[in-house]
Amino acid sequence: MTTTLAFVCVQNAGRSQMAYAFAERERVARGLEAEIDLVTGGTDPADHVHEEVVAAMADAGFDLSDRTPREVTFEEVRDADYVITMGCSAEDVCPAGWAGENRDWDLDDPDGRSPEAVTRIRDEIRERVAALFDELGGD
Repeated sequence: MTTTLAFVCVQNAGRSQMAYAFAERERVARGLEAEIDLVTGGTDPADHVHEEVVAAMADAGFDLSDRTPREVTFEEVRDADYVITMGCSAEDVCPAGWAGENRDWDLDDPDGRSPEAVTRIRDEIRERVAALFDELGGD
């Protein structure tokens, strides 16, 4: 049985992209490719990942320059075991009768922030993703 984690935000151009990248790395590092499925998307996706996010993630060893924000589907959210929102409302993405767990990480939006602020947000996301994988038993 697989566990599906969905990292969702409005624009899918910052926090959810960072969370998804860290989750991809955690999944591989812990050998959980067969046990964990990952989804990311937004309710109103932007045209591109925020430049300050691309820069901050490059400093952490990730290349997000070729990623494109995408719309999360009703089915993806419905079928997810965990929907992690980044500080934006989940009302648009959480269908009635959905049995999964929603967690809002209440993170600041990195769009337009200083490099230092984006780095702090990035590092908090990295810690939260690692803690989520610890909780799911993937250590």
